[in-house]
Amino acid sequence: MKRDIDLLVIGDVNADLLLKGDDPVPIFGQVEKLVDGGLLTVGGSSSIMACGASRLGLRTALVGVLADDALGSLLRTALEDRGVDVSACLVEPGRLTGITVVLMRGASGDRAILTATGTAGSLSAGQVNRDVLGRSNHLHCGGYFLQPRLQEGLADLFCEARRMGIKCSLDTNWDPAEEWNQGLAAVLGQCDLFFPNEAEALSIGGCTDIDSAVTKLSAAGPTVVVKRGAQGGMVRQGSRTLLAAAPRTEVVDSTGAGDAFDAGYLFGFIRSWETARCLSLAIACGSLSTRGLGGVEGQPSLEEALTLASTIEVRAA
Repeated sequence: MKRDIDLLVIGDVNADLLLKGDDPVPIFGQVEKLVDGGLLTVGGSSSIMACGASRLGLRTALVGVLADDALGSLLRTALEDRGVDVSACLVEPGRLTGITVVLMRGASGDRAILTATGTAGSLSAGQVNRDVLGRSNHLHCGGYFLQPRLQEGLADLFCEARRMGIKCSLDTNWDPAEEWNQGLAAVLGQCDLFFPNEAEALSIGGCTDIDSAVTKLSAAGPTVVVKRGAQGGMVRQGSRTLLAAAPRTEVVDSTGAGDAFDAGYLFGFIRSWETARCLSLAIACGSLSTRGLGGVEGQPSLEEALTLASTIEVRAA
């Protein structure tokens, strides 16, 4: 079968509604309060990541679940406009598409987040189109902890993909229940790459320091690529550790920065780049994505990301 898809992303597809102001906290009692600005855009770790990968030039397909409502139609169009193939996405009639409301407080960047998962958590491993999977070079899952139906069969799906010669990666995102399990150990055993942020790595590993956490997580099998925000990122590959600091940037909104980071790293990984170069591009993509409001508006082109990546020094720990 022809491998004409560089990256297949599976997982959450939902909308983000961002509201920004000096004091965006609502007041109950039917009080209307004005904010400085708002944006309705693509949300969900998997969807944002797919947009970032497509923006870099990867042939990207997305499998998730939408409802047959106005938000579902808006998201499908927005994803297609960003070059993402959504032909294998599923539609559940009579449901509501997931939506996240992000309240952003002034210049501090502090955020409060409310999510109605809707169809975003409806995908199961059995619903992933196997023809599309067979045409893919890499399989990535985002938003693991928000998708209870996908958790049950994801390890088997990854195992099936790897038998086909397809590399696999995972980004769990935060666990709202803070249980940090849900079959994750079996999934990590079938992963080539695992993309936690630092807080997630500490919680999943049950550790108090990042070195112990990445040692424990990498022992499960995958190369562990940790997103560290303003501190940059790190990679633990066997006994080898690489570190790189993030460049200084003026942050407008950090929504989706971790997903852009994932997209940058996977661009290099799929292109068989050396690990250090993958890490520098990941940090560049994550940093540049913060220049725009929302998860997809600031995502960089490959040329922009490469220019910034060339200034990032990667060192061995």
